[in-house]
Amino acid sequence: MDFRHEWKHEINFSDMIAIRQRLRAVAKPDPHAVDGSYFIRSLYFDNLSDKALREKIDGVNCREKFRIRYYDHDPSLIHLEKKSKWNGLGNKQSAVLTAQEAQAIVDGELDWMLDSGRPLVQELYSKMQTQGLRPKTIVDYTREPFVYGPGNVRVTLDYDIRTGLNCTDFLNPDCVTIPAGNEPIILEVKWDEYLPSVIRDAVQLNGRRTSAFSKYAICRIYG
Repeated sequence: MDFRHEWKHEINFSDMIAIRQRLRAVAKPDPHAVDGSYFIRSLYFDNLSDKALREKIDGVNCREKFRIRYYDHDPSLIHLEKKSKWNGLGNKQSAVLTAQEAQAIVDGELDWMLDSGRPLVQELYSKMQTQGLRPKTIVDYTREPFVYGPGNVRVTLDYDIRTGLNCTDFLNPDCVTIPAGNEPIILEVKWDEYLPSVIRDAVQLNGRRTSAFSKYAICRIYG
């Protein structure tokens, strides 16, 4: 399992404008972005005791969370993802779902998962059965992604974060979402073995510290 380094900063609008301009000068936009950005909808899982949320808030050193995600309002490609954290390093595992499979999970129709032939789908099934994981809330936001080859660096600016409250109707485009808290802007920087100085300088902000900010956590502010 490969782990990557990760920084997160909560920034303001002026910070975002400055960092965006610097990144455009030294990095490339992610080729998947249309006009420099894309929309993300995620459905996060948790159990009745909010294990994933509490471990995040408490800063537990080794933790994981599951989510289902698609992009730009297009459910033709959906991913099941497991994000793991260990000693401040991050790892993401992924498996493709069909829209029908994603809807079945939302509806609690799970028997097919055990025979899916996809280890990550089978793992989610096991933890839904043994830990009581269930779809918890929808998280929507817009992302501006940049990439830089050396160090396999990926820098993202995430904003317009919205919560689906208790709505888990993941594939329903009419599912009502509302702004999450004070709608923070999140700068994320991820890299493999080293972070090139040109990127380090581009994302440098005086008086800012890395944080364990979680879009899932902020979207649970209302329940």
